[in-house]
Amino acid sequence: MLKYTFRRILGSLPVFFIVLTLAFAVIRLVPGDPVRNIVGGQPVSSQVMENLRKYFDLDKPAIVQYFNFIRKAVVGDFGVSYRSRQPVTRVFFEQLPATLQLAAGGILVSILIGGTLGILAGLFPDTWLDTILMFIALMGVSMPTFYSGMLLILIFCVTLKLLPVIGGSGLIGVILPSISSGLWSAGNLARLIRSAILEVMSEDYIRTARAKGLRERAVVLRHAARNALIPVVTLMGLHLALFFGGAAITETVFARQGVGRLLVDSVLEKDYPMVQFGILFTTSAYVVINLFVDLLYGMIDPRIRYE
Repeated sequence: MLKYTFRRILGSLPVFFIVLTLAFAVIRLVPGDPVRNIVGGQPVSSQVMENLRKYFDLDKPAIVQYFNFIRKAVVGDFGVSYRSRQPVTRVFFEQLPATLQLAAGGILVSILIGGTLGILAGLFPDTWLDTILMFIALMGVSMPTFYSGMLLILIFCVTLKLLPVIGGSGLIGVILPSISSGLWSAGNLARLIRSAILEVMSEDYIRTARAKGLRERAVVLRHAARNALIPVVTLMGLHLALFFGGAAITETVFARQGVGRLLVDSVLEKDYPMVQFGILFTTSAYVVINLFVDLLYGMIDPRIRYE
């Protein structure tokens, strides 16, 4: 397993290089002058503008900027944010806990709702219960995150007045954002679990377990559930990575701080260093999560070997 992990890490290095290159190029295609955003539209002399360009290394040709960026990124120096004048890593990691909290809440909501709906629908297929549960799952998949967020605010904050409209500290402030971000994932998870359970329950070893006289609960928990986990783990790993990229919508709707909202603001204000580091971090999250999911396969299914 260690050799496999090492090979996967080495194989990811070209991906990081390509992502760094694309991040550098794409953000510079956005129209506008970042120095104008730095001064905030205030009337300044051309000398001040030139000094700012020199300070932020924007006075050099793009190819020189690129090689300077790669050279510094290799040693962990991703520059200073144009907006805050602080190292981008410090600003980014200050916002990261809020997004991690939102991602954990979204995954928890997805597992609780999607897992329950999928298991019940898979155990009682082609019944009225199956139809109702899959209709609920379809609603979750079809509903955009920004719409479900506004709907939750209207119901629980404006009408029932049970939760604060925006902000909120601790668990209170993360309840509605977690539900909003987890509904779409829950709908997909429910449909996948239902399909996985139906496929597993039709296998010969399930019929053999029943023929031996095992109770239905033991058949489902000991034999069916574990073999249905692999596609579910794959989906949840993908959704966990997607929560980082999609957090901007939820954080904007609920006026939360986080890396998603930080990156959106950075793109609008052409904060090159922050956008470049944010893209690299998101890519790293995808690589690490996918590697963890692949390693988890071996724990779920002993037949899988990493040799």
